[in-house]
Amino acid sequence: MASEVAQLRTQFDVIRFMKRKAQAFGFRYFMIARVPTVEMETLAGASIVSNVPVELTAHYDKAGLLHSSGGMKRLRETATPFQFDLDDWYRQSVPSEELAQHMKILAAHQIEQSNYFPVHYADGSRGVVIFLGARHSFSMAELMELQMISIHVYNRLAEIGVVLRDNGLELTEREIECLNWTAAGKTSAEIASIIGLSEHTVNHYLNHVTRKLGAVNRTQAVVKAIRLGYVR
Repeated sequence: MASEVAQLRTQFDVIRFMKRKAQAFGFRYFMIARVPTVEMETLAGASIVSNVPVELTAHYDKAGLLHSSGGMKRLRETATPFQFDLDDWYRQSVPSEELAQHMKILAAHQIEQSNYFPVHYADGSRGVVIFLGARHSFSMAELMELQMISIHVYNRLAEIGVVLRDNGLELTEREIECLNWTAAGKTSAEIASIIGLSEHTVNHYLNHVTRKLGAVNRTQAVVKAIRLGYVR
């Protein structure tokens, strides 16, 4: 596993690796994030890479749950892994109508438990790797393996993403995917066929990411993305 992680070159590589590992352990989603500080307002702002549906994170932030969440509170108080099922989360969070609504949304996405693995980098920055899904029971060996995966992946992500953390630029998984295929010489129509989206949607992603990167066209966007480590 360590040697496989060492071969990851971009954030897109990390996303693909983590999706495979999450599925292998019976999880639906993962998120790698910075431990939110008291100044942070949103989970989206703390997230580094994730395959959690955008609507879930957006609702979480719209409901203002970051600072009332029992999971985030505990994360600031411990450096050891812990698990939260929905009942735990509800009991240890500040009760609200927004919280109750968000729990219904989580259940609809088959998220019954969150598994938190606190990590840190050599510069002292604290992060967390969170696995989410419906599975509840894990052996000690599985939990230890998940912890080791979390440590190695977070450190690798920090190594290849220092510039990205410094400039605060974050791209979505789809934007990174479209950039990688563009770098491979594919047209919008070809990319649409490969990843199962409409050509209009692919153009939307590419135009949006071009603006994010401050590029004048797609070619310059790819060059900047390569320099920043998003594209191999």
